[in-house]
Amino acid sequence: MFLALSVLALLLVAVTMGLSLAHALEFPGKLRLDEPTYRAVQAIYYPGFTVGGLVGELGGMLVLAVLLFLTPMNTDRFWWTAAALSLLIVGHATYWLVTHPVNSAWLKDTQLGGASQFFFGLLSAPDADWRHMRDVWEWSHVARAGFATLGFLSMTMAVAR
Repeated sequence: MFLALSVLALLLVAVTMGLSLAHALEFPGKLRLDEPTYRAVQAIYYPGFTVGGLVGELGGMLVLAVLLFLTPMNTDRFWWTAAALSLLIVGHATYWLVTHPVNSAWLKDTQLGGASQFFFGLLSAPDADWRHMRDVWEWSHVARAGFATLGFLSMTMAVAR
């Protein structure tokens, strides 16, 4: 069971890494877009990436926390798992403190309902030049990709131990 939980954690961390790397790899191309095109492209992310983030990121943090609780503290596996969890938490905090406020600002004039309205109503950034907001959003995803990749590598080391 421990191995199965470890593999599940690795899979969820891989989903988190994959989603953040996808955003980071788009960065150079998206810098060439004008404002209307950039804003149109941004709208395609919300359904899929929101669900993927919920499953991968939150699921990964939950499974890593359980795994950490079940792992003996005086082992390499414990510390690699703790590093993976810490890196996912820092990446998640980056989302809420940097990325999400920009998402909320961009969606403030969009008709949303139910859970989406509540979710994107949280922590809205003040209006700013769209290029500044674009740069904040894009660089936050580059940072999140780095945290997720290091988290994946840490979890890989934990499974290998």
